[in-house]
Amino acid sequence: MSSLQDVSTPSVQSRPCLSWARHLLTGVFASLERARTRRLLAQLDNRQLSDLGISHADRINELDKPFWR
Repeated sequence: MSSLQDVSTPSVQSRPCLSWARHLLTGVFASLERARTRRLLAQLDNRQLSDLGISHADRINELDKPFWR
C-alpha cells in the first residue's frame, strides 16, 4: 500500500490566483446585494419603516453610503 499516490485536488490556498478571484467575486456580489437592499429600503414608506424600527434619519444615512460600503 505504500505505492498509493495522492490524487486529491489542490486546495484554494495552494492556488493564489483562484483565491484572489474568489475574494474579488465575493466582494462584487456583496456590493450588488447591498445596492439591491438599499434600493428596496428607498421604496419603503414611513409606516413600513416604523414597523421595521428604522427611523427616517437611519434610512437617509444608509442610502447616502456608496454601494461598496
